Amino acid sequence: MAIFDLVDFDNHEQVVYCSDDATGLKAIIAVHSTALGPAAGGCRFWDYVNDEAALKDVLRLSKGMTYKNAMAGLKLGGGKGVIIGNPKNLKSDDLFKAFGNAVNNLGGRYYTAEDVNITTGDMAVVNQVTDFVSGLEGKSGNPGPFTALGTFLGIKAAVKFKLGTEDLNGIKVAVQGLGSVGYSLCEKLHAAGAKLTVTDINQQILDKAATELNATVVSLDDIYSQDVDVYAPCALGASINDESIAQLKAVIIAGCANNQLEEARHDQALLEKGILYAPDYVINAGGIINVALEIYPEPYCAEKATGLVENIYQTLMSVFESAKDKKLPTGQVADEMARTIIANGGK
Repeated sequence: MAIFDLVDFDNHEQVVYCSDDATGLKAIIAVHSTALGPAAGGCRFWDYVNDEAALKDVLRLSKGMTYKNAMAGLKLGGGKGVIIGNPKNLKSDDLFKAFGNAVNNLGGRYYTAEDVNITTGDMAVVNQVTDFVSGLEGKSGNPGPFTALGTFLGIKAAVKFKLGTEDLNGIKVAVQGLGSVGYSLCEKLHAAGAKLTVTDINQQILDKAATELNATVVSLDDIYSQDVDVYAPCALGASINDESIAQLKAVIIAGCANNQLEEARHDQALLEKGILYAPDYVINAGGIINVALEIYPEPYCAEKATGLVENIYQTLMSVFESAKDKKLPTGQVADEMARTIIANGGK
């Protein structure tokens, strides 16, 4: 497999394969860019169908982190880690220490944190062997609530821009994925008066949403065709594709999942269909904003983190307005804005 010829390879500075026979660790760390500072991005633990799928994911995610950190105004580059395998079978303290050693060997070029199937407790184990980790309890902690807050504010911005109102009362939102961030987002939407339609692979969490949030539950395949104002993808990536776009009735896509577009061309497809897309790495930046303050030299401050997360609203508004003026897809415009910030050294 010629990595340099892959579509998702974007002049990444470094791609490291990590393995440890004793613990079963198989991982990939991708450092996309350190132009603005050390690469920062979480690590996810996932049972990929093959190594090629893991490589594609880590390449896309790490590039997204570069753009995410730039658009969030952080003095950080972009990186990501993926651990390959079933976390239910493979998780162990020794495995996370082995991963921590791999991170440590990068000498501070990459800071890791929790992501899918990894907890703050797991990161505490990683921290036993390396200082290049964030999202620790007693410091910035779980980034999920900050991701949910930023996504909620991003939905408000999209609704304001597309529908002309900031009031979410009565706004219909279809949420795909009720993990910790997705469920927290639903709680905020429910409190604001939004009407929720939800789906997930976990029936227990669906029952909880129906009871606590008065949510309507639909099947995984039916979430796209719901008659709603907003589709919020909050599970894994690539849910915006040819098949789903054809079914969408929503006029806004705004959710916390990474890599929501299966291919770059789907950005244009959404524009042609009149759907406003909140670029994923802009709207879901709350978590990295929070953990970034743990990486910075000054002491972590939750109040400061919250204030920076609140800036996501205006950042998205700027993207929407620029895209409208240029008659270009929002994702393309956000990419251009991020590249300009990086080229200007973060200014």
